[in-house]
Amino acid sequence: MSNNIDSNIEELNKKKSSESKQDKFEPLVMIKSIVGLIITLFLIMNFIVSAYRIPTGSMERTLRVGDMLLVNKFIYGIRTPDWIGIPFTQIGFHVPYFKSPMFKQIKRGDVVVFKPPRDRDNYYVKRCVGVPGDTVEVVNKVLFVNGEKFSNFYKTLDPDKELIGMSEYNNFVDGKPNERFVDRVGSRQIIRYPKGVNQPDIFQHLGSRDNFGPIVVPEKKFFMMGDNRDLSSDSRYWGFAEYDDIVGKPIMVYFSYDGDVPFSNLWNGIRWERIGSYIQ
Repeated sequence: MSNNIDSNIEELNKKKSSESKQDKFEPLVMIKSIVGLIITLFLIMNFIVSAYRIPTGSMERTLRVGDMLLVNKFIYGIRTPDWIGIPFTQIGFHVPYFKSPMFKQIKRGDVVVFKPPRDRDNYYVKRCVGVPGDTVEVVNKVLFVNGEKFSNFYKTLDPDKELIGMSEYNNFVDGKPNERFVDRVGSRQIIRYPKGVNQPDIFQHLGSRDNFGPIVVPEKKFFMMGDNRDLSSDSRYWGFAEYDDIVGKPIMVYFSYDGDVPFSNLWNGIRWERIGSYIQ
């Protein structure tokens, strides 16, 4: 009888000891899980898929201000981070980075995320209109690549009739210029920089925004332009995007909010029709 009691007491003590050890290890297990999750998210966000927000209208109406994009950071080669710090702050430091070969080559017409040469702390989203070896030229606002209208390579969006007026809309080539222009005087006349006018901020002094080039795209470089070309800071101004600075390809809009709508009317500010739309 005494032996049975001693045995039960011993088993109870072992059970309590085991539960006590388990209680001690639970916080450690939780910490390990959290650290593992953070590392996994870090790897995914830096090497596979990341999220970006569109701050300007340079790609309208393909991309709207307030669109939030999922970006494939794998397809054009993995680029390791060149800055480490606290997210959404300027607290951090630059580090050496590595860029792997592209798993898929950039094509004319692809929308691309990259770091521009003159604004190293930000990411730009533009459309690639020229790949290495291409000759790019803009003539009276019409973009030509290798002597062909860019619309033959990729059809972008028509302009807003409401913004430029029906008369100007119908005067464009074929009535469909395949890009959106909003820079204008008054309600009708669209600003055009004629051939021979050199804007001081144009890349290599090659004319103006509306009459640019021709220029040949060097190896490992790309010529980028916004679909909303009158309001786009792009390769016409700061030159070519470098191969090593290509970050990824936008996949889809996962959320979109119209910043002009007051926060008090949050529900109506969400652009429901854009959520889940794929980027072309």
